[in-house]
Amino acid sequence: MKKLLLLFALLMCAPALAHGPTPIKVDESIVIAADPKAVWAVAGKFDGLANWHPDIQSVKATGGDAAGAEREIAFKKGGVLKEGLDEYDPGAFKLSWRMSDPNLDAMPVSSYTLTFTIEPAPAGGSLVKWRGRLYRGDTSNEPPENLNDDAARVAMSNFLHDGLQSLKKKVEGK
Repeated sequence: MKKLLLLFALLMCAPALAHGPTPIKVDESIVIAADPKAVWAVAGKFDGLANWHPDIQSVKATGGDAAGAEREIAFKKGGVLKEGLDEYDPGAFKLSWRMSDPNLDAMPVSSYTLTFTIEPAPAGGSLVKWRGRLYRGDTSNEPPENLNDDAARVAMSNFLHDGLQSLKKKVEGK
């Protein structure tokens, strides 16, 4: 009986000892006073992020808009991230891509997948959604403050939010 209780106690402790990072979800959206086709014309190219995102200095891309295309985005603050295109569906106004190679100076995350969609807004115009699924920069059990869950969430949320605000201004001509 003692052995059974000991085994039970060990099994109950095992999940606590095996803790690691959990996926972080960041969702941002905005309504733009324009038809989805007009928004897509500005934001619907994998190599076009620097044309509307205020944090991006330049984009070097290969492969066009086909799944498997790659790009390097250079940030104005410094740092470059490599990304790969997973899905490009102009009929559904949808792009999905992932980070291929982390750069903690550019973004305090170890990996991410982003999905960008445009749909008709209920009251007119376009509802643009940008969703991120990511892991913090340091995946150890005790990450430093600049690479923990909060730092990753804030950095990605700010990146998505700032991009959507800038896209709105560009499309609406403000």
